Amino acid sequence: MEEKEDKQDMSISLVDFDPKKDQLMDLWFQDCIEFGHGISLRIKIKDILYNKRSKYQEIVILQTEKLGRMLVIDGITMLTEWDEAAYHEMIAHVPLLVHPKPSNILIIGGGDGGTLREVIKHPEVETVHICEIDRDVIDACRRFLPALASSFDDERVKVFYEDGAEFIKKCTSLYDVIIVDSTDPLGPGQILFQRKFYEDMKNALKEDGIAVTQCESIYLHERVIKGVYSFAKEIYNKLGYYYTLVPTYPSGIIGFFFCSLRYDPLKDLNYDRAHRLKELRYYTPELHKASFVLPLFAKNFFTT
Repeated sequence: MEEKEDKQDMSISLVDFDPKKDQLMDLWFQDCIEFGHGISLRIKIKDILYNKRSKYQEIVILQTEKLGRMLVIDGITMLTEWDEAAYHEMIAHVPLLVHPKPSNILIIGGGDGGTLREVIKHPEVETVHICEIDRDVIDACRRFLPALASSFDDERVKVFYEDGAEFIKKCTSLYDVIIVDSTDPLGPGQILFQRKFYEDMKNALKEDGIAVTQCESIYLHERVIKGVYSFAKEIYNKLGYYYTLVPTYPSGIIGFFFCSLRYDPLKDLNYDRAHRLKELRYYTPELHKASFVLPLFAKNFFTT
């Protein structure tokens, strides 16, 4: 009888045991790109808000535990609400505050609306053309990332759902500033890192125009940066490289080429206009200048 009671007690304890009871959900997103040296990014998420495979790519928007909402395309982190301003403010305000009258702007890529949000803060801007190949990116961001994508409602904006490399071939002397808010040089995106595209950008600029292009991390992409520099210096009168700090990007750093037909990124910075900008989280004129100062190893990319 005693042995039977022991077995009965054990069976009750097993039935009642719930290993998930009083435990929080433990879901993590891991970026599909390894940063190098065995490092990868993992971010704790609360929910999947949107998941769709478009004609071109897989688009996912996540609600993270601590970083706000997050846009992921083909398994690669595009932005989080927590640190996106560091990227969008620097890709937009650096060229627009150097050009004395940035009236007509072209953004290639930028379907999340963050770069556009910063561009339309400038009262000098009269028209903005956005060339984004994937309509579904804009639609998803309008719905789930309104803090960025509500910028598409501005009356100065016109969207073209086309391939950026093909679109720009049709443009001659149209734009004061071109901003290439591109993905990494993988697959179709490779063309945006090649000489022909940089030549087409020059042709699309007015005679004193400026182009700024996303160009990777100084820690991870020396070959890409050197490759673009090798031909861009032959195309543009003034060429510079600067960077910004984005913790959720590989290595925490992302850089840009500043390609100008006339204006110098440091000497021609308009401080008065810079100080009039509102609702900024990252950009300052002082940081603008400092961002062109590279660590020694990266400075050597442009001297060897």
